[in-house]
Amino acid sequence: MAEDRKAVLVLKDGTYYEGFGFGASAKVEGEVVFNTVTLGYAECMTDPSYKGQILTFSYPLIGNIGVPSPNEGDEYGISKFFESDYAHIVPGTPIEPYEDYSGPHLIKTRGIVVHEACKVPSHVTSSMTLDQWLKREGIPGIEGIDTRALIKKLREDGAMPGILQVFDEGEDINIEKLQEEAAKAEDPDTQNLVGEVSIKEPIHYEHKDGLFKVVVIDLGTKFNILRSLLSRQASLVRVPFNFSAKEILEYKPNGILISNGPGNPKHEGLQSTIETTRQLVDEGIPLMGICSGNLIFALAMGADTFKLKFGHRSANQPSMDLETNRCYVTFQNHGYAVVANSLQQTDLKLWYVNLNDQTVEGVKHTKAKAYSVQFHPEHLPGPIDAKHLFDQFIEMMKS
Repeated sequence: MAEDRKAVLVLKDGTYYEGFGFGASAKVEGEVVFNTVTLGYAECMTDPSYKGQILTFSYPLIGNIGVPSPNEGDEYGISKFFESDYAHIVPGTPIEPYEDYSGPHLIKTRGIVVHEACKVPSHVTSSMTLDQWLKREGIPGIEGIDTRALIKKLREDGAMPGILQVFDEGEDINIEKLQEEAAKAEDPDTQNLVGEVSIKEPIHYEHKDGLFKVVVIDLGTKFNILRSLLSRQASLVRVPFNFSAKEILEYKPNGILISNGPGNPKHEGLQSTIETTRQLVDEGIPLMGICSGNLIFALAMGADTFKLKFGHRSANQPSMDLETNRCYVTFQNHGYAVVANSLQQTDLKLWYVNLNDQTVEGVKHTKAKAYSVQFHPEHLPGPIDAKHLFDQFIEMMKS
């Protein structure tokens, strides 16, 4: 190892894994989860849905294509390589040089767990190593542990809170003390994580042709959701998660999109979002939900949700469209799902189903112009199989 820094990951039940530290020397608490992607680690680490979590990558080598520059934007003023920004800047305003930046983290995960962190990456877009990125962001990482054993445990016992600590060089580990702290570690789902990642003031994204206006309710929006709508000639207004229906309707939107986001959809801090969604559906405005947006939409319509044992976090989840019997390979990142039987008491019908465990992957309103999916049709990372759902949303607004 390049540095002789010890590191340890301690789970709430006392199980611990010793390894080597990279990134920042720090101690963090979070829910320990895993993702099976091979690439796309930068997109995953900047996905606001990972807020409050310590992310384990199952692929044995992470960081081999390095980390691209955070200062590069696309034609819409959106970060080109990452799924969130670090300053919630207004599109078109200058981005502070990353070397001098000291604001909120670009990385949304609280910590990273890998088998091996690549020290010498190779890619045309690489601007720094994974280790350098985590150091700049103040995020600890641990490598050199058996991630297969860790993931097997999380699959058998379920995702659970834990503590990750990277020590300064020469500092000793006190396992017993960390085990005592981990036993008291708080489940981040008890916190209003959406309130931490949602914007505080509306942000406008204007398309030069602007055929439609879509209000995006920001629960922790991935940037490629915005890009997927802008590329279809929609101008956007991204609003905070707790905006009222009245405030949203003042923009006279042609459609509403409820984004992805972290945490428990039934958290008390999201009750206003659920009520707002119910009112917007009653207004008859076309509505689309993605990931957490699917859960909020289902709750607003009277369905129920539950926490999965270890969640769906991968780029190869098979989701079946029950209307066409076509199966799509989808990217997913969620820890909750809709209770299938609870749909019977609502105006929702089951639309997509996960072929691995038969959980709900999408619902459609039987009377209103509204639908939602649990997976990510905007991809990045992951397959593009389901991007047609944005086209359906546009067609719904046209009609």
